[in-house]
Amino acid sequence: MRSTVTVTPAQLPEVLLHVAVVRPVFLWGAPGIGKSSLVRKFAAELGLECVTLLGTQLAPEDLIGVPELVGGRSRFAPPESIARHDPYCLFLDELNASSPEVQKAFYSLILDRRIGSYELPKGSIVIGAGNRAVDNALARPMASALVNRMIHVHLTASARDWLSWARESDIHPWVLEYLTQRPDHLWSAAPKVEESFSTPRGWHMLSDALHSFGDDISEDLLGVLAFGTVTANHASMFKAYVKTVRHAYGLEAVLRGDARWPSAPGDRDLLYFLAEAFRARLVKELPHDKAHAPAAGKQLAHRGKALLLELAELSLEIAQMVIAADDDGNPVLPAWFLVEVTRDLPRLVAARA
Repeated sequence: MRSTVTVTPAQLPEVLLHVAVVRPVFLWGAPGIGKSSLVRKFAAELGLECVTLLGTQLAPEDLIGVPELVGGRSRFAPPESIARHDPYCLFLDELNASSPEVQKAFYSLILDRRIGSYELPKGSIVIGAGNRAVDNALARPMASALVNRMIHVHLTASARDWLSWARESDIHPWVLEYLTQRPDHLWSAAPKVEESFSTPRGWHMLSDALHSFGDDISEDLLGVLAFGTVTANHASMFKAYVKTVRHAYGLEAVLRGDARWPSAPGDRDLLYFLAEAFRARLVKELPHDKAHAPAAGKQLAHRGKALLLELAELSLEIAQMVIAADDDGNPVLPAWFLVEVTRDLPRLVAARA
């Protein structure tokens, strides 16, 4: 299921507070963006115990229960995990990954809040969650009857929300600072092959592993952890960032002229990382209109052209990346700056053509 209307993790609690208390909710989202943890946190804030049922690990009888004799008549006794006296949050995780038979068994529980003769205590809430088929995750089509029994909410990853949470959650400083500089690396689309990809959960796992190893972790082991938890490109950039931290070799030093672009063959990843940071700085701080540019903006433009020339001497390809358009072919740097680059650095522009 797709939707052009999404909510961020920060917006989700308010949505659930007004919706989940009156109707069952199904939460859609890519793997690793925090659906399960957000539901558990929401339940805790309401003072409700969160009972999680994993759709992929259930059989129909796990919901319906087993027959028992009561007064000479048989009835189904629901499992203890469901049949509770006090209100609670029933979280049906990976619901759309369960078998059609299990999905059918959920019908009455979701709509009527009932299994056999057992009815959920008043004040209980029912929330389902699942991944989307477009994420190459395990997902089965849900019957229209089940789809129509719930209100569907689509969750999207938010770097701002995650970073705000991370600052209060003992996320490793390297991970926190890297994603502060590159929030666009928090999440990446799931690949069509079996390989690591970037998600908030993946970065959290990397943070935990770094805490376990300590900051004296070797570069080789750092690579093992990074490439094992996030997208290869992001892992390479993260390793380069850690190298800048360890050697106090940052973009600020290059901009001030206190350091030059790294030129050693073994520092190619570091050069690429600094060039990416340089591009981001130009995009962020160069004014769109040179006529009304402050002195700092003009100074950055002047220094930027000099650094582009130095960078082109080391790697024409990386220098071209700094001034390249976006994926749709739209310029990301101000037109006046690109005109000056065309005039003052014809070799760089000619190479791009």
